[in-house]
Amino acid sequence: MLTMEKEPRRMVFGAIPIVFLLILPLLFVDFFWGNVIPYDQWIQYFSGSATANSRFEDQQKSFDHLLARLVRGEDRRKLEVTGFACDTAVHSVVCVANQPVRIETSTMKVYIPSNQTLQQETVVYPHARQEDKNFVKTLTPVRLIYGNITPPACEYTHDVPAVILSSKGMGNVFHEFNEIVIPLFITTRQFESRVFFILEDFKPSFMNKYGKVVSHLSNYELMNPAANRSVHCFPGFVAGLKYHNNLALNFSDIPGGYSMRDFRHFLREAYNLKFVHVSEIKRPRLILLSRRNTRRFLNEDEMVAMMKELGFQVIVVSRSKIISDLNKFANMINSCSVLVGAHGAGLTNEMFLPAGAVMVQVELLGLGWAADTYYGDPARAMDVHYLKYKIEPEESSLLKLYGRNHSVITDPGYLFDKGGYRAARQVYLDMQNVRINLSRFRETMVEALSLVADLDS
Repeated sequence: MLTMEKEPRRMVFGAIPIVFLLILPLLFVDFFWGNVIPYDQWIQYFSGSATANSRFEDQQKSFDHLLARLVRGEDRRKLEVTGFACDTAVHSVVCVANQPVRIETSTMKVYIPSNQTLQQETVVYPHARQEDKNFVKTLTPVRLIYGNITPPACEYTHDVPAVILSSKGMGNVFHEFNEIVIPLFITTRQFESRVFFILEDFKPSFMNKYGKVVSHLSNYELMNPAANRSVHCFPGFVAGLKYHNNLALNFSDIPGGYSMRDFRHFLREAYNLKFVHVSEIKRPRLILLSRRNTRRFLNEDEMVAMMKELGFQVIVVSRSKIISDLNKFANMINSCSVLVGAHGAGLTNEMFLPAGAVMVQVELLGLGWAADTYYGDPARAMDVHYLKYKIEPEESSLLKLYGRNHSVITDPGYLFDKGGYRAARQVYLDMQNVRINLSRFRETMVEALSLVADLDS
């Protein structure tokens, strides 16, 4: 009897080393793949609350570091001391807090507590371009209240920082990318999706068009504050977006470390683009951006015939549903070897071209500086070949309107100096069409073909 009672005890006691040996590989599973788990991390498996606190502290330190990258010099020192600072540059204003804040979405007031007895208020317009004061005034302001304050009670608590931005300016793809999408990437990519977006001046069209961009920059559903109207608590926040230059990312500018190549890689992921390099496209394919109102190609059919004769597969795309559906249009552009168009916002889509592709811009009369600044120079940073076809006065419809000796033809800069941008825009952008000299243009297209043909041979 005694033997029968003791035997189970010996079995239980003897099983302990066996169970431990079975569990041990699971606890140290990373060891067998070359990643040794430090003892202090291993021991945290047995202290849940300590682990949670430690992880929270580590996450906050990480956020503090990332938020600090958005300011420099005296502004960074101010952020470290007070927990709040603003970076004011030529183009943009970005304000940052690395401490808990409360955002009242019904009034767009951000409460930033401080031991400072004097209460201060800073008004920020959360848009990347601040030069156009008339445009800025149309934005919904964000009021930052800093000091010894009694903020409203939290209704919702979040564990990632908030970023407040505006979608004002939708309707022109150049301005959408230049002043919203690229600055949003510059400002928030470093957070690795651990960030919450609050979109002022909300437009459903923004999410319809750029939902894939937003979802690849944040793990959280974007908030429309006008429809929310509640108080949210965040461990930090950013108001405004950092701007570098026209369709540009400068590696050394705030926050540092991002280039156009990084952005183009991001676009390939977001829109699931197939082609990385133009050599992957077997037959030279060309997209011609066809305009219907102004800056039209008056002999477009003849241009297409000449391109086909050279050996291009030609796709003519006009302003239509396909252009507004960026999910489809991005992949269409990515599948072509050459993109051709007159100066205009449609050329912004060059950023979807595979590396080694060609962008041909037809430079109209009076638009030389704009052609290079907005599309030509950025193309080079995209690893895209840029060819410029500069029209002669005889190819412009303005010659017939003004005559050869008019300053509009002989000295375009005169109109800019005399009447300013609006006067020049009315003439060179809104009144000008072009009849391409096919013989001259053929030379440009032969050069484009030579850059993309037989790359895989």
